[in-house]
Amino acid sequence: MQLHCLTVGPFAENTYLLTQAGQALIIDPGFMEPAEYERIDKQLRDENLSLQAVVLTHAHVDHVLGLQKVLNNYDVPVYLSDKDRHLWDNYPSQASMFGLKVNEVSVAPKPLPITKGWEIGNFVFDVLYTPGHAPDHVSLYSPNDDIVIAGDALFKEGIGRTDLYKGDFNVLEQSIREQLYTLPEDTVIYPGHGPETTIGHEKQANPFVKAVK
Repeated sequence: MQLHCLTVGPFAENTYLLTQAGQALIIDPGFMEPAEYERIDKQLRDENLSLQAVVLTHAHVDHVLGLQKVLNNYDVPVYLSDKDRHLWDNYPSQASMFGLKVNEVSVAPKPLPITKGWEIGNFVFDVLYTPGHAPDHVSLYSPNDDIVIAGDALFKEGIGRTDLYKGDFNVLEQSIREQLYTLPEDTVIYPGHGPETTIGHEKQANPFVKAVK
């Protein structure tokens, strides 16, 4: 599997394009400007990739801003955890809190199961439930590729903010310790903002959640 990261939008959010054996997934489309979307669209067309789906780690506005643009051009499903759909159901009002005006997305997401070995096209993930930053938050772990797409749960020497709707530091700390810090230490973390890191580094260097010795 190949992973391509595009840092986009007013929140400098990391949108991921995953490609494998002629197929593709988009994770967390946060772009706003046409040129940002066109970078992904061009790669899909130039490489003749078949887009299978859009997968959301969670439904905060900065991870959803570009979703409708994708859906306007590709007839693909959207997957989101159904643990708590408040953020999805209130997407326009979320955006207005940041001075942005958006419309509701034109499709309803399919439930993203919290399970090991979830298959979508040629891709296989362990879907880890990692709330604390957001109530619907998941992380996507690929054991075969030694990577985890961690959304806004865990950053390089940082964690997701916990002062938004149903944010809870204690819940996030538990998610990180039980779902992420239990992964192999050489697992590469691809976060929703900022540079990549590894599980091993964060267990030692993260000032917010350190590994229990």
